[in-house]
Amino acid sequence: ARRGSLRVFLGAAPGVGKTFAMLNEGRRLRTEGHDVAVGFVETHGRPETEAQIGDLDVIPRAQIPYRGVTIEEMDTDAILARKPEIVLVDELAHTNPPGSIRTKRYEDVQLLRDAGIDVISTLNVQHLDSLQDVIAGITGIEVRETIPDRVLDDADVQLVDLPSEALLERLRQGKVYPPQRAQQALQHFFRPGNLTALREMALRHTAAGVEDALTGYMHEHRIEEIWPAAERVM
Repeated sequence: ARRGSLRVFLGAAPGVGKTFAMLNEGRRLRTEGHDVAVGFVETHGRPETEAQIGDLDVIPRAQIPYRGVTIEEMDTDAILARKPEIVLVDELAHTNPPGSIRTKRYEDVQLLRDAGIDVISTLNVQHLDSLQDVIAGITGIEVRETIPDRVLDDADVQLVDLPSEALLERLRQGKVYPPQRAQQALQHFFRPGNLTALREMALRHTAAGVEDALTGYMHEHRIEEIWPAAERVM
């Protein structure tokens, strides 16, 4: 049986437009005749993001009781039962609540792919395991939710890029977080230097993936001449 593919919209920070781009791509694929469903989407109350859901089929979330409250989570079993051709799953590095069968959302995604379902997801670059020392050194913040790099290595990565000043302007306008949380973010994680460094890491990671794909293509087609697509060190 064919294993499902994984496409990841990668960004430097929250608010660059990853979820918006994922939903927009889902709607585009639906208009082309593909069976697309929303497995989980987190809009954070952003009206323009919510509007992108449109008429996509949204699979109801699982209701998980935890410490006297009910947590809404992705219902992996419901997705498997529905078995769409393509499923949209936001926030790949998310940690599932205690008591869940699988600890991380990327493990749920692996299960969906094993069932032959193509998955489109989102991720911020600071959630990669290999970058944790660098991220902590630059931002002074320890990222709690991470994924192994091998998960992204097995994916088709599409960069969602936004200049740091444009992202800061979105934050000031209340398009990323509510006003009080936005002010806190501007003083901590969303400092211009942090965003610029994170953006460079996202760009470099994407470029490295493109370079690997080009090298693989050249080997596959037995192209011995080195194409001048990037600088070379002799």
